[in-house]
Amino acid sequence: MLSVSKIALTQFKNYSHRVFHFSRRIVGITGHNGSGKTNLLDAIYYLCFTKSYFSTAENQNVQYTTNGFRLEAHFVRHSRDEKIVCTVKEGKKEIALNEESYEKFSRHIGQFPAVMIAPDDAEIILGGSEDRRRWLDSLLSQLQPGYLDHLIAYHKVLQQRNSLLKSLAPSPDALLDVFDEQLVQHGVPIFEARKFFLQTFIGQVQQKYDYLAGRHEVVAFRYQSQLLERDLFELLAINRLRDKQMQRTTQGIHRDDLLFLLDEHPMKTSASQGQRKSFLFALKLAQYEAIREHKQFPPILLLDDVFEKLDQERVSRLIQLVQGPGYGQVFITDTHGERLLQAFSGNPEMIQLINMQESLP
Repeated sequence: MLSVSKIALTQFKNYSHRVFHFSRRIVGITGHNGSGKTNLLDAIYYLCFTKSYFSTAENQNVQYTTNGFRLEAHFVRHSRDEKIVCTVKEGKKEIALNEESYEKFSRHIGQFPAVMIAPDDAEIILGGSEDRRRWLDSLLSQLQPGYLDHLIAYHKVLQQRNSLLKSLAPSPDALLDVFDEQLVQHGVPIFEARKFFLQTFIGQVQQKYDYLAGRHEVVAFRYQSQLLERDLFELLAINRLRDKQMQRTTQGIHRDDLLFLLDEHPMKTSASQGQRKSFLFALKLAQYEAIREHKQFPPILLLDDVFEKLDQERVSRLIQLVQGPGYGQVFITDTHGERLLQAFSGNPEMIQLINMQESLP
């Protein structure tokens, strides 16, 4: 079992300093818009992933007029108390687990697994390929310890290769050969991991989709990768002249994409809003299940504003699901506390309600 018992936020987003204690498996967080509900979920996510779910730039996580923030939380993992502290000051970040600082933040990923479901998730379907790769990479980084190391190394080499291609001097082939070998070394394991995982994952997504939608419609993935046609070293070699002309690396796993299908049609253009919402929730709940099976314990589930995103029928099915024995600690936000209490009225002892206005110091 994995859970959060306490978290303290200092100068993080809209918080000057707040401390929250969590005592139940279901934690409902209620309050007006702008009261900090989503930011509290993001703080928990940050301590699990060493980064925000919503903000790519650290200065967007720092409270206005300050130059840094501090997050501290006590997790319970396998009945043992674990303390995670993150400090960011003037652009310098430090993460410590039980007072031991990480030299590489990648070593932390996957130790405290979590799944976030938030309004911005619609970009996984409607956005560009980068959004879909980011979702898939985040999932696989929690399942396979070496995956994130390969991904970091690949993008570092990719950046170096692109810088060479953009330089005014002619790009020497000998140095490009070295970069190509390194891209193959790190890119091929990423491609193989993505391909294998997606082949087995779609069945879990289909089950969750049928459950949430209340009917059967065929959902599918189509993994789009240049490596399905040729090996990466060959792709880089035959496109080298083009890369020099374009001044960037045009082939590789950084170009991969996922095509989501509903009854054989692209979901991005043919699915209704309700169908897309059902698919997104199915995708994230299947992700939750994949992590739970791999880790042999349930990850933390962070549900942001789900009552506003789903109709009553789908919400009821979701609430029934997360109350089940296969789920661990769940954080769920809503603007109406009464609606949260009503949703879990069958198990009132399971939910702790935190009202952001009432809990102000």
